[in-house]
Amino acid sequence: MSAADDGTDRSLGQLVASATAEMSALVHDEIALAKAELRQDAKRAGISSAAFASAGALALFALPVLSFAAAYGIHNLGLGLAWSFLIVGGAFLVLAGLLVAIAVAKIKKIKKPEKSISSAKETAAVLQKAKPHPRVAPADHPVLESVTRS
Repeated sequence: MSAADDGTDRSLGQLVASATAEMSALVHDEIALAKAELRQDAKRAGISSAAFASAGALALFALPVLSFAAAYGIHNLGLGLAWSFLIVGGAFLVLAGLLVAIAVAKIKKIKKPEKSISSAKETAAVLQKAKPHPRVAPADHPVLESVTRS
């Protein structure tokens, strides 16, 4: 490793600029990682919300019309009208419950962005161990001694 590589020949401004650029790149990389992890879970959330919407649409629009048609069809087979309506209503509730079960199963597969969290924790641990550059005491600094205070 040469003397230029270890940072001894670089000025304070260059070191600050380098540290700022590296910190900015680190933050951008962590944000990109979080976006990539969340994109996959957003797709699962979209599928589950579509299943919930389908269950609601079935319950709201199809239930009354199909219930009457099916109940009168069963009634024509010889069963009482009340029993016919109970059978049809129960069947639609079973279908809605099945769609809710599918949606809940998809929601349970959504995970937190573990890679981003661990990366952020590692970065925080490294930054907590970093020590600031030692400051020169004002009395020891030749330039500050020549400055008069008004």
